[in-house]
Amino acid sequence: MLRFLTAGESHGKGLIGIIDGIPSNLRIDVDFINMELKRRQKGYGRGNRMKIESDEINILSGVRGGVTIGSPLTFFIENKDYKNWIDKMHIEKRIKESITKPRPGHADFAGGIKYNQKDLRNILERSSARETAMRVAIGSVAKLLLKQFDINIYSYITSIGNLIDEKEYNIDKIKTSDNSIMRVLNKELEEKIIKMIDKTKEAGDTLGGSFKLLATNIPIGLGSHTQWDKKLDGKLTAAIMSLQGIKAIEIGDGVNSSKNLGSKVHDEIFYDSSYYRKTNNAGGIEGGISNGESIEIKAYMKPIPSLRIPLQSIDMDTKEKVLAHKERADVCAVPAASIVGESILAWTLAEELLIKFGGDSIDEIKINYYNYINN
Repeated sequence: MLRFLTAGESHGKGLIGIIDGIPSNLRIDVDFINMELKRRQKGYGRGNRMKIESDEINILSGVRGGVTIGSPLTFFIENKDYKNWIDKMHIEKRIKESITKPRPGHADFAGGIKYNQKDLRNILERSSARETAMRVAIGSVAKLLLKQFDINIYSYITSIGNLIDEKEYNIDKIKTSDNSIMRVLNKELEEKIIKMIDKTKEAGDTLGGSFKLLATNIPIGLGSHTQWDKKLDGKLTAAIMSLQGIKAIEIGDGVNSSKNLGSKVHDEIFYDSSYYRKTNNAGGIEGGISNGESIEIKAYMKPIPSLRIPLQSIDMDTKEKVLAHKERADVCAVPAASIVGESILAWTLAEELLIKFGGDSIDEIKINYYNYINN
């Protein structure tokens, strides 16, 4: 079984990730992982934290001679900003600061009550999206695994605030999304988005948006219809919803499908040396199982809850009416979220690939995979 754990606080010493169940003999490209980490740090509207951190992966175990050896992989990403936060994040010394004014929309309030924490920094440090740096590193390993089977993951931004790109793009165009500072495919829209982010920053506010994820060359048969917790769309939805700030998911043409007749929605099946469809309204999944078409998912992210001009809140110590705590944050992090979304999608597909074609080494998995594909 493929699984992972992450640990670490936003302003602590660093982030730790452990991957268990990765097959042996998978070549680990450190440069590729570091490039993925850099992709996560880009995007117009990011905060000053991105000027401090320059994330790089440090592999502590599970790799020898550039390939996995079958034992757990352990990663470490240093938080370079920790040196500026030692007094507030020291492991042993008593901390004088105490945050008691929760931010609406953040985990501060509910987490503080759940874990009986009087200082809300004990909640916000772990619930911070800084944790996603490690998830990108872990998802990069999943991408390297999927590439062995010519499965690739892409993404692009479909909206920021009320600026929406409703155009459909082919795969060649989608591959160019990194050429845009906002990861959009419409240059005219990019200029409007940048102006809107500037205005939002001046107003002390934040912006959300949406992004589309695409996985290509997916084999038929990932996931299952036999139990609720084996359905591929259910697993993907749960995984992507675990990304900080995501509030809605759409698979394929899900929203419009609910408004149309079945004859206009369902993707007709054809055969010419192999099965294919002329449309992909189902987003590559039917009955909880991949159907051989590209998997298409859209995720919707709410505005970041850390506002420079804070919202109304309550001091959880005095119960008095106050303005919420202010914490350094981005104005818009949707482009970064799309990169994390790629990693989450890659990880879940890698899990399902190993369930379907499992083996202890990448060589064994390839034998199982190609026997299945060629039959």
